[in-house]
Amino acid sequence: MTETKKTAATKTTAKTTTKKAAPAKKAPAKKTETAAAKKTVATAKLNGSIYATGKRKDSVARVYLTPGKGNITINGIAMKEYFKRPVLQMILVQPFDVTKRDGAYDVIAMVQGGGLSGQAGAVKHGISKALEKAEPDLRKALKVAGFLTRDSRVVERKHYGYHKARRSTQFSKR
Repeated sequence: MTETKKTAATKTTAKTTTKKAAPAKKAPAKKTETAAAKKTVATAKLNGSIYATGKRKDSVARVYLTPGKGNITINGIAMKEYFKRPVLQMILVQPFDVTKRDGAYDVIAMVQGGGLSGQAGAVKHGISKALEKAEPDLRKALKVAGFLTRDSRVVERKHYGYHKARRSTQFSKR
């Protein structure tokens, strides 16, 4: 009787190990989704799109401009989902408004570093530079609007003996 109980116990342990192996198969499926997102970026590079780099504060944006319907994606996410504030969405569309090229190009941008405001400025700078490469006649309109100039204002570093960059210690009379 003891031998039959042992074989039954080993069968139940075998079943539990197969159940634990099933969730491990689902994990690689997420990796294929990210690989699919990377493929869209790779195809943009191969389609002869125009590339430009935009910078603002601590943000750096790599922008690919292709002829299309006006879709803008940032880091694989639609513009309205990535930049939820209308002011930031308006900043991205400004180069197209100035040059009257609304809906003429699709934009694929990869942004790193900084906050949302700096990232929006970096993408705007990259779009402006890419538009200039695509159509050199637009340079004058973009230059007058100030979109081709990198906004070099950066946060000042903290100095020794201060609370922040310029904030001194509080004065104490006694």
